[in-house]
Amino acid sequence: MTTVTELSVGQGASLRYIEAQDLASKTWVFGSQRAVVQRDGTLDWILLGYGSANGRVAVETNLAGEGAEGRVTGAYATNGKQHLDYATTQEHSAPRTNSDLAFRGILGERSQTVWSGMIKVDPGAQQIDAFQESRNLLLSKKAHADAIPGLEILANDVRCTHAAAIAQLDPEQIYYLRSHGLPEDKARRLVIEGFLHATVERFEEGAVRDAVSASLDRRLEAVLG
Repeated sequence: MTTVTELSVGQGASLRYIEAQDLASKTWVFGSQRAVVQRDGTLDWILLGYGSANGRVAVETNLAGEGAEGRVTGAYATNGKQHLDYATTQEHSAPRTNSDLAFRGILGERSQTVWSGMIKVDPGAQQIDAFQESRNLLLSKKAHADAIPGLEILANDVRCTHAAAIAQLDPEQIYYLRSHGLPEDKARRLVIEGFLHATVERFEEGAVRDAVSASLDRRLEAVLG
């Protein structure tokens, strides 16, 4: 399955775009997604990756006008032998633009994920504020995640930062919850839910936050049982 998405945010406009991928377990998906944000425009982009056997999706946000802002939030929960690959680009083509990207996922069984992120600052695009992060929680010793942040900066008045983390379940967190009377399976589940649901905290209270939270709960039920 091949998909192409083009988003255009005009001058002073605001767009929230939510995309959830929950394809059949034997499907292969290849996607190309691009957004262009003009002067003083705002984009809030939410991507949820659940299904398919294998997939690679390229996600590009181009802040083309002065004062443009782009926020991208991604979440995924994989199991079996799934392989998901996200390549993200935050391109700052104009001065005084801001971008904020955060991807977070849990990986079970033998599943694998790759996230490669690039912050690009074009010549003359000064006074930039850009951030990207990828955090992954491995639920199995056979699960594997790669997180590869990158910077390409061709201006000298910028603030660009990135973070990446891949970890197993913290036994101290499990022990703490068990010491307060929770059985081990419920303690593990609570830690996993808390990790993934940190994504939801990026949204204000309301219908969108509730819908994303409910979607994550359904996927966790499918992955964890």
